[in-house]
Amino acid sequence: MHRQFLRIALVSFLATCAWAQQDVVTVKSPDGRIEFRLLDGPPPTPDTQLPHLAYQVDYDGKPLIKTSYLGFEIYNQIPLGQKLGLVKTYPDAVDEKYYLQTGKAFEVRNHFNEIVAEYLQNGSQGRLMTVEVRAFNDGLAFRYVVQPSPPLLQLRIENEITEFNFAKDGDSFPQILPNFQSGYAEPYTKRTLSTVPYDSLVGLPFLVQQPGVAWVAVTEADVDEYPALYLTRTDRTKMHARLSPRVDGSSLSVFTKPPLVTPWRVLLIGDRPEKLIESNIVTSLNLQTKLPQPSGNQPGRMMLATPTTEAAKQAIDAGFEYTLIGEGWSAAGNGGAGDLLKPNTDFDLPGVLAYANQKKVGVWLWTDWRAIESQMDEAFVQFEKWGVRGVKLDHWNRDDQEAVVLLHKIVAKAEQHKLMLAIGGGYKPDGLQRLYPNLMTTEAAITSAYSQFSAAANPDHEVMLAFTRLLAGPLDYGFGGLNNATRESFQPGMTLGTRAHQLALSVVFHSPVQTVRDLPATEDDQRDFNFLRRIPQSFGETRAIAGEVGEYMVIARRNGSPQWYLGAITNWEAREIDVNLDFLGPGNYIANMFVDAPDAATNPKHDLIEQRPVTASQTLHLKLASGGGAAIQFVPALTIPQPAN
Repeated sequence: MHRQFLRIALVSFLATCAWAQQDVVTVKSPDGRIEFRLLDGPPPTPDTQLPHLAYQVDYDGKPLIKTSYLGFEIYNQIPLGQKLGLVKTYPDAVDEKYYLQTGKAFEVRNHFNEIVAEYLQNGSQGRLMTVEVRAFNDGLAFRYVVQPSPPLLQLRIENEITEFNFAKDGDSFPQILPNFQSGYAEPYTKRTLSTVPYDSLVGLPFLVQQPGVAWVAVTEADVDEYPALYLTRTDRTKMHARLSPRVDGSSLSVFTKPPLVTPWRVLLIGDRPEKLIESNIVTSLNLQTKLPQPSGNQPGRMMLATPTTEAAKQAIDAGFEYTLIGEGWSAAGNGGAGDLLKPNTDFDLPGVLAYANQKKVGVWLWTDWRAIESQMDEAFVQFEKWGVRGVKLDHWNRDDQEAVVLLHKIVAKAEQHKLMLAIGGGYKPDGLQRLYPNLMTTEAAITSAYSQFSAAANPDHEVMLAFTRLLAGPLDYGFGGLNNATRESFQPGMTLGTRAHQLALSVVFHSPVQTVRDLPATEDDQRDFNFLRRIPQSFGETRAIAGEVGEYMVIARRNGSPQWYLGAITNWEAREIDVNLDFLGPGNYIANMFVDAPDAATNPKHDLIEQRPVTASQTLHLKLASGGGAAIQFVPALTIPQPAN
């Protein structure tokens, strides 16, 4: 267990601690706009007269989260949360900087006020629980710590009592899932909070508008030795926690021994929905890596290759940093999972690795996660000897306690063998890349790969992802589809939306390692392909410029240089957008623009390259076609690159 116990101590109890109604614990964000209160709530159900620990959140003095209960449902015991007595509080304030090896910012300010509140249930011989709260300027987070006590020598948790009781009805954007192992492969939809179906399973992140108050997104951070959090609606505007259950058929979600430290329950909060994407709270709530930056953990683009020698070499020749050899490279065996120690006899893996090394391209290997589970030690040793740079673990459609423990073990073991990892399937990011920078990216969404058999990956879906799934962390969506199609002309294997929209996704969808969809087939394809070569995959700064949930998004990013990259995407509705360029800073810039051509709505492969001088005082007018976009590189005027031909 890697948890740290900051300012948490066991207290000697000399007498029974009686709960007092006036025991309200408060913490505010550094700017004072967010206020979190722990308090003694009224009995949550008619069948009990016991008070129950609860919390409330205000934003700018207005209610954001009404009384919401906290605690645990424990097998064959009364809930941990009833009749708690406040023992002691530990306030603190932190203002520090840390650095990410890969991410949407190189330098992150970790600025928060904290309160640690210790509670005792049923007197000096009772159960101990601590609630730790951190209030940032752009959100807040809380978690539980359950200390060992005579009544709790083992913890059999069925569920959390954690609630999010929103103060108002408003628009919400749930991803409704059929079960806990669906791979998060469902679209996000728009519906008022009060119409989210009762008892439906909602994945995180979950975005909600509180009209006249703020925008809120619920997610989690630092998930370790504990199952993932989901939500379900239990009242008009109340969402209740549901933990991913164990797969052994029991009623339990968590089985462990104290001390237990849960993941952080995170509320990203802001005036505008697009500004939430700038937050680094999720990574800030994870431990900082103590590892020196390995040379192997380098961001980059990755070309996917089918497991034939010719296709692999063609992908390597594309000139990106990495090539991913897809399913089928390994021999059969290992109970059907594939024998990772033996290449398929029809595929010249040693020859491909030698060719990639000559071209200075790193090779990644695809595998089903079950093959790694059974061959981890031997396979990672073998991969390191072969000179493999990374592994994509696919079909990871579990986030129960056992699966989380296994993933942490795999990530740590991979780091020992200088291997990067990407997680395919249903495991959403929680900031673990701060502790293990070799964990480069995850999926947990309908990605562009779904275009091979359906129209689920489309501009409507992609704009929605920018406001929802991206809030949790990196998304390996797969950009650069060059066989662009309209809704009317689409066939499986094509890419819905315009060419400029696809180029813009390379900026909007952040991922330190990102898969590129298609190889260029024409001169125009090659011209646009060259833009993808320029985009850095790790950024020193991220700015959300403008947006409306499900409608359009404009994001600007830069790496360590003065060069900026801007991506603008729209849904199936054509629109015109004015983009304020004040993020550029002083000086003169040249904007190299890839924009929708006037006929892009019917000829989606048609984009235009424009070049114009700009300054930070100007506004850029963009015309986006239906399913369209714009991708722009801003460079200081003295370092003008040659136009892409």
